[in-house]
Amino acid sequence: MTGRRIEAIELHRLRLRTELPSDLVGTLTGCVVKRTGRRGKYILVDTRCGHTLLCHLGMTGQFLVTTAGEPNDAGPEPDPHEHVVLRMSGNVRIGFRDPRRFGLLDVIATADVPTDKRLRDLGPEPLGDDFNASYLYAGLRARRAPVKTALMDQRLVAGLGNIYVCEALWRAGISPRRSSRRIARRRVDRLVDAIRETLDEALAAGGSSLRDYHAVDGTFGTFQHRFRVYGQQGSRCPRPGCEGIVRRIVQAGRSSFYCLSCQK
Repeated sequence: MTGRRIEAIELHRLRLRTELPSDLVGTLTGCVVKRTGRRGKYILVDTRCGHTLLCHLGMTGQFLVTTAGEPNDAGPEPDPHEHVVLRMSGNVRIGFRDPRRFGLLDVIATADVPTDKRLRDLGPEPLGDDFNASYLYAGLRARRAPVKTALMDQRLVAGLGNIYVCEALWRAGISPRRSSRRIARRRVDRLVDAIRETLDEALAAGGSSLRDYHAVDGTFGTFQHRFRVYGQQGSRCPRPGCEGIVRRIVQAGRSSFYCLSCQK
């Protein structure tokens, strides 16, 4: 998208999680994309017109990038789950599809991005310099919740999802049930390293494709083939020398997977 002009926008549906902004087409048509970025789980597309397209994929949202005229371009039987199409210069077509329609598209002034209510309270990025052991230790000490629940709080750290928290806690040898306030500083050091290692490995593998996730070219991620504990309930713990069994529990409405023997 970067450097390309948004030549046309097609709306096949007017509502996803919320109503699409009424000025979406009029505001962005003709704008050149200055840069793309991300904050937490939000995608940000800044334009030279001074407006930003803010996107959230929800549970099943996908952006698919093709050249106009390829098979998934609009034809006699268009995809019923494709709700918005951006026609970019250079014959590039970007379609947003979302079967469950939990995704979000909005337009805000670029100058207002730092203070937008959906972004302003997000914690630091887990791969950024502001996320370190000193920060996380202080944040965990201020919470009474189990560490798994705390790490899922986007105000503490932005962008961590359920899969990667489970996997990082296993790497760090920390039980998801342990109180956030009762984790020693040396263990928080290891947890920060484990979070970064997990994310780096997942990014290199193209993410985790369980049901809906695809890359923008339609390919699947492969990190799901490397899960140590997520979805592995009943299996032997893969940690060398550990004979524990992976267990599943529910915390704050989400599944947590961990080894009862080596995660304390």
